Amino acid sequence: MARHITAPLSAETARSLRAGESVLLSGTVFTARDAAHKRLCELAGRGEPLPFPVEGSVLYYVGPSPARPGQAIGSAGPTTSYRMDAYTPTLLALGSLGMIGKGRRGPEVVEAIKAAGAVYFGAIGGAGALLSSCVTSAELICYEDLGAEAIRRLTVEHFPLTVVIDSEGNDLYQLGPEAYLR
Repeated sequence: MARHITAPLSAETARSLRAGESVLLSGTVFTARDAAHKRLCELAGRGEPLPFPVEGSVLYYVGPSPARPGQAIGSAGPTTSYRMDAYTPTLLALGSLGMIGKGRRGPEVVEAIKAAGAVYFGAIGGAGALLSSCVTSAELICYEDLGAEAIRRLTVEHFPLTVVIDSEGNDLYQLGPEAYLR
């Protein structure tokens, strides 16, 4: 049974989630890939505010395709997360509490997740059309020059995710195979 949670995340919710848990996320998430992450970290490095409220935010690593008529967004499947690893600790330190992507994260990111009390969610790769059906609205926030990789504010309803790394650093990519081998 999937647990229903809302974004932005509260610290209490983020800390209560456990690796392997299925969730349905509703609320506001922000899209951002590596080029946008680099710009966000440059802003932070200059002490400038980010273009969205970072406290409790959930960042979705996605570059959606254009929306068809009558749809909020086109296909919106997750991208490989390790490309954001260089920037993730900075964004977590600024107050972000969640990330959505696919694939493993480096040890520095796991430590930053633990320090921030954050969580890394996995979305099903290859299911972008299905995932886009959970997006009820999409609004361009900034970096339009990045095209599909611009930052957008998405409103999602019952977006299906799995907790991959929890706030204690438990990693499903490690725990899953270990449980299988027992």
